[in-house]
Amino acid sequence: MISRMTTIVFAALLAGGCATMSKDECLVSDWQAVGFEDGARGYTADRIGQHRKACADHGIALDLAAYRRGRDEGLQHFCTPQNGFNLGSSGGSYAGVCPESLAADFSTAYAEGRRLHDLRSRVSGADYQIAALERQVDELERQIDANEQTIIASGTANIERARLLLETKDLVDQREDLEDRIDGLEHDRAAYQKDLDDYREAVAYNDR
Repeated sequence: MISRMTTIVFAALLAGGCATMSKDECLVSDWQAVGFEDGARGYTADRIGQHRKACADHGIALDLAAYRRGRDEGLQHFCTPQNGFNLGSSGGSYAGVCPESLAADFSTAYAEGRRLHDLRSRVSGADYQIAALERQVDELERQIDANEQTIIASGTANIERARLLLETKDLVDQREDLEDRIDGLEHDRAAYQKDLDDYREAVAYNDR
């Protein structure tokens, strides 16, 4: 079993990204700890190739057998149903790294989490669209108000009033069209929210 302190040390070393490892990192002989961290993070098996190349640049060879032992242990920590659900619900990607004995449960939980993520995204997407359209409505209303003030102003020429009346009518039509679209989106959002609420009640894992 890898010590907690060794794991913490390598977590710090690897946090900055391992496309390249420094010479000092490569000199650390506990490749089992490196493998454990990579497995616990769900990295694919070709991750070792990045370490091998980085360390080869410093003339240092790695212990492949120790790395694989550590990665296998790390995958036991990564490939749990709860972690699969959490990964899916956060929108993370799964590269199929789990061993056969754990893959089915992990994949099922991941799919359930991904469904939750997608349902949340539909709600937030509708919110974003509604907010964007409401900003457009506000801008149109400012333009309409400005036009109306100019139309009733005593110094405005008749030809300008006529032009502004036509322009204002067009702006009002645009506003009504946007308001209709907002109504439709609000109807859709309510349906999306219901789907999300129903799914949260039915899902087998905690919504974290």
